[in-house]
Amino acid sequence: MITSPSSILVYVGLDAVGDGLMKLPFVRALRAAFPAARVTWMAGKGHSVYAGVLAPLVAGLVDEVLDDAQIGSKAAELVGKPPLSGRRFDLIIDTQRRLLTTLILRRIGHGAFVSATAGFALSSRRPGKTYRRPTAMAAQLLDLVELASGREVSGGAPLVIDKAIQAEAERLLPDGPVYVGFAPGAGGRHKCWPLERYCAVALDMAQTGRVPVFLLGPNEADWMATIQAAVPSARLPLQECAVAVTPMLTIALAQRMSAALANDSGTGHMLAAADIALLSLFGPTPAAKFAPATRLGRVIEARSFGGQSMDLIPVAAVRADLAAMLPL
Repeated sequence: MITSPSSILVYVGLDAVGDGLMKLPFVRALRAAFPAARVTWMAGKGHSVYAGVLAPLVAGLVDEVLDDAQIGSKAAELVGKPPLSGRRFDLIIDTQRRLLTTLILRRIGHGAFVSATAGFALSSRRPGKTYRRPTAMAAQLLDLVELASGREVSGGAPLVIDKAIQAEAERLLPDGPVYVGFAPGAGGRHKCWPLERYCAVALDMAQTGRVPVFLLGPNEADWMATIQAAVPSARLPLQECAVAVTPMLTIALAQRMSAALANDSGTGHMLAAADIALLSLFGPTPAAKFAPATRLGRVIEARSFGGQSMDLIPVAAVRADLAAMLPL
C-alpha cells in the first residue's frame, strides 16, 4: 500500500480524444485517492489530448503532462542512462501491459511500481490469487488505483469547470425545467440508434413535462431540422452557444440534466463525467468493454434482442429504462 506519495508518474502509450475521455474516471479516482500528490502524466509513444484539447478537463487532476516522450518502445532503453534521468517518483503506475515497456519504465527512479504486466509479476503490490481482470477497460484502470492505495474506489475528485463555461451552460439551460439529454451521434453511423427513435423517446419526455436537450456534434448538424420538426420543444444548446464548443461545455450542460440517453460515443463518456443518470445503447461494440464508468448508468444492448444492429433495440425498452432513471 502506498499511503501518501508526494509524486506520481502515470504512463500511457498515447491518448486520442476517446482514450482521454475513457481514462477520465481513472484520473479522477487517482486524485481522490492521493489528493496531495503531484501527478505527472507521461504519453510515451505519441501525443496525449491531456496536453491539448482535453487539458482543461484535467485541470487540478493532472499537474504535468510529458507529451510524446518517446519512452517505452526500444530495447536499447534497457541499457545506459535510464529514462527521465535525474527524476524520481514515489509511485509509478503503468497502465499498459507490454513487457518491454514495463521493464523500461522500472528503470525510472521510483519508490513503488504498480503494473498489471505479466500478471502483476513486476508490480510492488499484487492482487489476491482470486483476482480476475475485468473486461471493461475503465475498470481495469480503476483496479490499479485500488491496488496502489489499498482502498476501494468509491468515487472521483470533482471536475473543475471554468466559471465562464458554467455561466454559459446556465444561460442555455436555465434553472426550472427537468432536462433530459439525448446524444444521438457516434463515431460511426453503425453505432447510432435510429434518429427517429431518439425523437420518439424525446417527444414522450416532452409530453410528460420534461425538456429534451439534444447534443449534436458538427457532423450531425444536418439532423437539426428533423429534430425540430419531430420535437418542437427540444433544445439544441451546442448550436445556440456563444462560446467555443468544447468537451467542458458539454459536461457543464450535462450537469444541468437529470438523465441522458446516448450511443457508444465520446459524448456518452462526457455525460458520464457529469455524474448524471446515463442510459447507454450498444450494438456492434461490446458494452462490457466500452460502457462508460458511472455509478448511475444502465446499458441496453442490441444483442439482447437477437443481434448487433442498433435498430434491433426497441423504443419501448429505451423509454421504460430512461423513465425509471428520472425523478418522479
